[in-house]
Amino acid sequence: MNSRQRRGVILLLLSVLCALAAFAGVLSVISDVKSKVGPEVTAYRLKSKVEPYTRLTPDQFEKIRMPERWLSATAVTDLSEIRGKIAVTMLREGSLLQSDMIVDQPALQPGQQEVAIMIDAATGVAGKITPGSTVNVYATFEGQREGDPDLSKIIVTNAKVLDVGRLTPLEPDDNHRNRELTEAVPITFALSTADAQRITYAESFAQRVRLALVAPGGPTTVPEQDRTYELAKDK
Repeated sequence: MNSRQRRGVILLLLSVLCALAAFAGVLSVISDVKSKVGPEVTAYRLKSKVEPYTRLTPDQFEKIRMPERWLSATAVTDLSEIRGKIAVTMLREGSLLQSDMIVDQPALQPGQQEVAIMIDAATGVAGKITPGSTVNVYATFEGQREGDPDLSKIIVTNAKVLDVGRLTPLEPDDNHRNRELTEAVPITFALSTADAQRITYAESFAQRVRLALVAPGGPTTVPEQDRTYELAKDK
């Protein structure tokens, strides 16, 4: 083997060694990336903004995959966790769902039942009534006969709000009250049987139904003489 052949062999060996070193480097980088990223898991991201105290539904979220090590310990990885839950704060579009963003929806007490009615957004303390709120329900009625005064009455006191729905357009109908309403919000209450009857009667026959938010720690009863109001008797 002459000198030129020896140089060729040496260069070939050097090339093989360089290739092996490069391959080892690539494997090292891949291994390092895998060790940093780790296995992927399922997470859920908000499709759009969710208002506080809104009932959560699966269609509000999109499923994504991301490295487990990048998720916080409170990240929700199973969407069944939102069943019966409401948002405890404003949930921003694109945010990852966390367990500390949600709480249990207020539950019924023994002897109570859920009753939902449509409330005019303009007269229902718009934006301030949320699940868990306590309200008094007022209704105004026309006089039953000609010459009878119009009345404002407290129909239900200390009604517990379970859920506040979304603003809903209403189709005008023959009902006197609904002819005047164009948009309303479905509000679900936890009520006794008697109060449920009172509030559904008011929704059907009152000119207006209005909610008054009760301050926490405030009086829990309304004196009988203050439950009905007539303008003629105002002093």
